[in-house]
Amino acid sequence: MAKKDHELTVEERLKALYHLQKILSEVDRIKILRGELPLEVEDLDAAIEGLQTRINNYNDEIAGLQQDIADQQAARDQAETRIEKYTRDQDNVRNNREYDHLTKEIEYETLNIELAEKKMNECARKIEAIKQEIARAQELLEDNQHVLAEKKSELNEIVSETKQDEEKLREQAKRLENKIDARLLTAFKRIRKNARNGLGVVYVQRNACGGCFNRIPPQRQMEIKMHKKIIVCEYCGRILVDPALAGVSEAEAKNA
Repeated sequence: MAKKDHELTVEERLKALYHLQKILSEVDRIKILRGELPLEVEDLDAAIEGLQTRINNYNDEIAGLQQDIADQQAARDQAETRIEKYTRDQDNVRNNREYDHLTKEIEYETLNIELAEKKMNECARKIEAIKQEIARAQELLEDNQHVLAEKKSELNEIVSETKQDEEKLREQAKRLENKIDARLLTAFKRIRKNARNGLGVVYVQRNACGGCFNRIPPQRQMEIKMHKKIIVCEYCGRILVDPALAGVSEAEAKNA
């Protein structure tokens, strides 16, 4: 029957930790193999969504400008209709005062027509400028979509090649974690998280820490070999084990 967590000796706990470290290092290797692809895919997705939103906003702006043009056209048509009426009325005036009044109304409506046409031209120019922006955004969108398709294909290929291996490794890691007491496991994960290379447990190499390569005093090395307690590097905080426990010969440790 397997020993419970609290029944494991220090040596057994260290072996479990080192084995866990090797498994997690292999998971890290798989992640490195994928590289920055997941982040690149995520960034491209966000960029594409932003471009699509920008294009939609541009189209809404064009629709608003087209409505403005339609409103100005209606105003111009109404002004032209009134001018035609005032021109007919001038033929039936009774005095110069009425004629002058109609003339002023015609001039006023003529100004309204000019103003409406000016606004329509401004809207048309804005629409043309926005269409150019849409074309540029659309070109960038298509480029990003093309790159995204390539990145996703590359990522899916790598994931399909490594997914099974990673799942097996994570299952093994989970089983090992269940054997290690929570306090030690938490400490290990914290050390691993803060370590640049993800190594939370290292063996002694050339009389030095296998993580930061600072020299370890002989007395300290003797304590590590005894497996009586968990010993960490006083410089980098990594958990230290002797080469034998890690399954490494003394010669290999010296030449590592």
